[in-house]
Amino acid sequence: MKYQVHQYKNNGYNIVLDVNSGAVHVVDDVVYDVLALYEQCLETCEKKAQPQERRMEMGGGNVLQEITARLKDKYPQQEVAEAFGELMELKEAGQLFTADAYEDVIFDFKNRQTVVKALCLHIAHDCNLACRYCFAEEGEYHGRRALMSYEVGKAALDFLIANSGSRRNLEVDFFGGEPTLNMDVVKELVAYGRQQEKLHNKNFRFTLTTNGVLLNEDIMEFANREMANVVLSIDGRKESNDYMRPFRNGAGSYDMIVPKFIKFAQSRNQQQYYVRGTFTHHNLDFSRDVLHLADLGFTQISVEPVVAQQTEDYAIREEDLPQLFEQYDLLAKEMIQREKEGRGFNFFHFMIDLEGGPCVAKRLSGCGSGTEYLAVTPWGDLYPCHQFVGNEKFLMGNVTDGVKNTQVRELFLSCNVYAKEKCRDCFARFYCSGGCAANAYNFHGDIHEAYEIGCALQKKRVECAIMMKAALAQE
Repeated sequence: MKYQVHQYKNNGYNIVLDVNSGAVHVVDDVVYDVLALYEQCLETCEKKAQPQERRMEMGGGNVLQEITARLKDKYPQQEVAEAFGELMELKEAGQLFTADAYEDVIFDFKNRQTVVKALCLHIAHDCNLACRYCFAEEGEYHGRRALMSYEVGKAALDFLIANSGSRRNLEVDFFGGEPTLNMDVVKELVAYGRQQEKLHNKNFRFTLTTNGVLLNEDIMEFANREMANVVLSIDGRKESNDYMRPFRNGAGSYDMIVPKFIKFAQSRNQQQYYVRGTFTHHNLDFSRDVLHLADLGFTQISVEPVVAQQTEDYAIREEDLPQLFEQYDLLAKEMIQREKEGRGFNFFHFMIDLEGGPCVAKRLSGCGSGTEYLAVTPWGDLYPCHQFVGNEKFLMGNVTDGVKNTQVRELFLSCNVYAKEKCRDCFARFYCSGGCAANAYNFHGDIHEAYEIGCALQKKRVECAIMMKAALAQE
């Protein structure tokens, strides 16, 4: 089975990632350069070698001799030999040149039994803002404005319980549009869920996403009591937010929501929430938006790239990538400095677990859309996720009758990093898990494809996140 090693330089660090094991090494220049030549020299030696000599392929003297010859004008022979020896020690320890343990068992993975463990309840197909980049068309999702009734929501929770198998912890996201437009039903459904927990030995983890317009003391108090997480939508600086997130009359929303969000985050002790923004072609200096949110006192921040067709003036373009890469580098360096000064904050896309990380299923297939995670429309229809809502090709069934279109479920069950050609040799595949299926479909008409701009940005974020871990670990 083929090994894969990714090496790169960032912020003065030489970083080596052994993709299949997840081991990360910070190395000196000699080791870095020896490793960079290893595969080339291995191939050269294999071509030269006689059949009986191929047993020396992983660390044989011929490879060392080839590398030493290529680096003779840069490093002393002894230093090259020592660096090569270090690499071979890492190999023997299972921390470098490790084989892919997942690809040969992917058939069994595709045939695994799944249960539904999370629902995205579209509690309101309506919104009081008119965000320019909204994929939900101001909450209508290519359809009609509607609010979910208590009866439909109750049926959705019953469906989740009935299809969750022995899984105890279940997640329900109250989503929109703007969920607070239907807050009374949200409260009723939470109360119903709490009743059902005791009857079925389940534990509901409720979350709420809001633009903050209707946020008040009552909603904050309820959310602090019942919501495991809250997502607060804001794009950063006033000019960034108000350009992309106006009211329908064109007025900006920043001044109305910021004081509420600050108070809400403080009331949750700066935990179990995110301020979540989107950057576009119009604010390619997005690190300033992230830092603006941090300067307001927020410690849980997510600002993500917009996903839009190139016909939109705000879409991220390929020519924007160098500037965006630079912004991620600037942000990572500033976050390291702030962490050292005791005023650090979490940035969602730089959060990475190098020791444990997600389980195998998560690493291979991602969010579980279409299998473990489903979206529910106000009238109870089931879709693979919120971004597929309104596309009748992906209508899976209804909360009353259950999943009837099992072909869609099978399609998503087959989607994993080995089913995507663009992912198979990507060093970031076990961190992004193949990317967003909806983005792949919207750009290529196939969930087994990959959205290239998103991939490029994801790889940069992984590199920055690993660098930050390395930098802070050496303090």
